[in-house]
Amino acid sequence: MQEELLWKPDLEDGTFQNPIVFADYSDPDVIRVGDTYYMTASSFNYVPGLPILISKDLVNWTLVNYAIDKIDYERYDIPQHSKGVWAPAIRYHDERFYIYYGMPDEGIFMVSAKDPLGKWDEPVLVLEGKGLIDSCPFWDDDGKAYVIHGYAKSRIGFKSYLGIFPMSYDGTKAIGDDHILYNGVETQPTIEGPKVYKRNGYYYILAPAGGVKTGWQTALRSKNIYGPYEEKIVLQQGNSIVNGPHQGGLVDTVNGDEWFIHFQDRGLYGRIVHMQPVVWENDWPVMGIHAQDGCGEPCIVHAKPNTGIQEAPASLEASDDFDNPQMNLMWQWLGNPKDNFCSLTDRAGYLRMYALNPSGKEEPILWESSNVLTQKLVCPYFKAIACLHVTSLSEKEQAGMVMMGGHYAYLAVRIVDGKKTLVYAEAYDEKDSVKEKVTSLLTLEDTMEKVYISFVMEEGADAPIFKMYYALEENKEVNVPTDFMPSDHTWVGAKIGLFANVLAKEEKGGYADFEYIHVTSLTAGN
Repeated sequence: MQEELLWKPDLEDGTFQNPIVFADYSDPDVIRVGDTYYMTASSFNYVPGLPILISKDLVNWTLVNYAIDKIDYERYDIPQHSKGVWAPAIRYHDERFYIYYGMPDEGIFMVSAKDPLGKWDEPVLVLEGKGLIDSCPFWDDDGKAYVIHGYAKSRIGFKSYLGIFPMSYDGTKAIGDDHILYNGVETQPTIEGPKVYKRNGYYYILAPAGGVKTGWQTALRSKNIYGPYEEKIVLQQGNSIVNGPHQGGLVDTVNGDEWFIHFQDRGLYGRIVHMQPVVWENDWPVMGIHAQDGCGEPCIVHAKPNTGIQEAPASLEASDDFDNPQMNLMWQWLGNPKDNFCSLTDRAGYLRMYALNPSGKEEPILWESSNVLTQKLVCPYFKAIACLHVTSLSEKEQAGMVMMGGHYAYLAVRIVDGKKTLVYAEAYDEKDSVKEKVTSLLTLEDTMEKVYISFVMEEGADAPIFKMYYALEENKEVNVPTDFMPSDHTWVGAKIGLFANVLAKEEKGGYADFEYIHVTSLTAGN
């Protein structure tokens, strides 16, 4: 369901505002095929992964698919925070769509499809190895093909370099050794996320450097793909309010105009997506506005791209009445799901979540539970309210709503000594592990069937203000006093989550039914 636009990038006067996607689509890459633009982004340990978004005008984007259903390693059955699918590149070659992505502990993978809106083929491991990330394929016009990529210091021991290896022309495997292509240690520290293009006889690598929160965009160019490369900074924060600006992709329109889509790190909201105009001067790209010496800064409002197609304003969805027998696309699991995690058909019009313990631990916590169903925050200020039916929970089972992040908190109904008990829990770090501190708020009547849980993010003078509420049946909302504030973690923004789990190793077969979650924007003008 979508009753309102939660974030409106299209100002409907021939201009757009950044961000074009107010949601955590980290490391975006984009291509045009015909009159349609396709975007993908990192998904880390969240599945399904590799989202596919489409647009006709580069401003109004819709989430339409995912390229992978799960991560095909058994360890991802338990959430592997900071691991998984990093920084993809999407390309169209020989009438086929390809996405290349690095998994820092496993290697560089490729997944492809004839129809990007249908089922994608199984992923192929192109090159095995730790620390190989941010991979971008390039098919040259001489019949050769390559992958250019970055390195993860946490796995391989160094950073600020870009690597290259030749691959088979069908894109399925490395056919030569990986070696260093470019050294950015002195002038482009922390260079990563390369995207490769060819224009006017030059090979270009567009890559961010300087770090996620305070860095810039660098362009490298050479007449030979193996270098040596000249370098130039082409986009930086300047006098704008857009920090970074970080990793992204270059795309053209049917009339030849070019645009750069990239992310901005917004802390608890994750890495949201911006778009900048691009012009070329002396065979160098100049991105953004107010350019000086060939380097621009990010825009906030700008004339829309001339794509020849005017789309109706659109935004990502966040509300769900669970009236679809298939899971709506805004949802991702915290780890690889099992078929028994939930059902949308056992009780039509409801999401039934079974109280399970996929971690197998004696005292499981949500941080280690793959059966947490999450969605991204899609606007800066909002109210999210979930209606939860709790008549079928058993002892030591609970169900509720969580604001998931590096620091997380939840409200849940838990069965304690046979009584329905409303609890508040907050996570904290202790000796390199995550713990949950639980506070019982009140004991509910045995006949209590429904509980409403609300999360509210309000605009504050200096920072957002987060509040939590509950309501019993149709009664007035009650505020839960807390100084909790959502946060990002390991390159992922905070997320709203629904869950049911059992606080013991043995599963008892209980469940909870979610009637709906409704998200409304509290952002002026949206």
